[in-house]
Amino acid sequence: MVARAQSSRLAGATSPRGLGRRLLHSSLAEALTFPHGVDRYVELVRPLLLKRDVRAEVTAVRHQTPKSVTLTLRPNENWRGLQAGQFVGVSVEIDGVRHTRPYSPAGSQHAAGGALELTVSTHPEGRVSRHLREHARAGLIVGLTQAQGDFVLADPRPDRVLLISGGSGITPVMAMLRTLCDEGFEGEIGFLNYARSRELALYGAELDRLTDRNERLSVARGFTRGRGAKLTGRFCREHLPAVISEHSGAATFVCGPPALIASVRAVWAKDGLAEPAVETFTPAALSFDTDGAEGIVSFAASGREAANSGLPLLEQAEDAGLAPDHGCRMGICNTCSCRKTTGTVRNLVTGQVSTAPDEQIRICVSVPLGDVALDL
Repeated sequence: MVARAQSSRLAGATSPRGLGRRLLHSSLAEALTFPHGVDRYVELVRPLLLKRDVRAEVTAVRHQTPKSVTLTLRPNENWRGLQAGQFVGVSVEIDGVRHTRPYSPAGSQHAAGGALELTVSTHPEGRVSRHLREHARAGLIVGLTQAQGDFVLADPRPDRVLLISGGSGITPVMAMLRTLCDEGFEGEIGFLNYARSRELALYGAELDRLTDRNERLSVARGFTRGRGAKLTGRFCREHLPAVISEHSGAATFVCGPPALIASVRAVWAKDGLAEPAVETFTPAALSFDTDGAEGIVSFAASGREAANSGLPLLEQAEDAGLAPDHGCRMGICNTCSCRKTTGTVRNLVTGQVSTAPDEQIRICVSVPLGDVALDL
């Protein structure tokens, strides 16, 4: 048996795939591809065979509604997996420019082969979402970030779970539901789902199937601009008994527009309950003071500098004629991460002020306080 195991390892090391991996990680490859790195060249020939970067191939495309697209993805070997509820940054090239947007996978974290499922809902100004809906085909290669976010199920699992979603916010809670079902979860699960209409509702048929198979799962849907749903209107306290015996004590996860989250929080606060876990795809309003701005922003790599306008550093760089990589513009996807060599910045999301030299910052949500120098 030992001999067979050694033979198997040797075969893997000498296979074309194994040799390719060894070459990717060799110091010679790094030296030959300096300063861009080996991945920039390998992806031109073998997009999935990369040393560091995560890429995924689209293996299936389907349209659940007229305003959405559902993609099945096969990540490369650099993918480290995810917990249900987390999000990933998805990068696509449109007209020669790479764009990145955050999306929450909807599949179980136990999906066979590490497959990912993304359901992307479009809106008129959604350049990436519209591109994926109209142009995504099997064989398309997209970039991925590793999974991020703390909107996840507790481990060990709670005894009772309540899921509430609105619109495209169904994706991370759908991932939680699928994960619990794959794990044979025996506790009570309630799921309140809201959509504008039956025509725009996602995962309806699958939710019906899961309910039929699991007597501990209750699902109720509400259509805010249509008929034919079990629930009437938007979320309210009276909807809770339709899916769960008692909402107090249930681990609650809410994802959707701010109005839905605010309504759930109000009920929980009135009942004296701890705040539910929430996630929203709408960026928080960012405030910054352009009147009191002072100092100089230096872009060392390009040799440019400009008076500090008080705007986020990404906008100041663009105003100076630069074109930094960026994605979400709300501090999520990390595409705009840049090294600050000196100076003080404030994070618009957390409010944290940092004076540390030589640190990576997200320039889309960082404003300079006085003189700041970036390696840009």
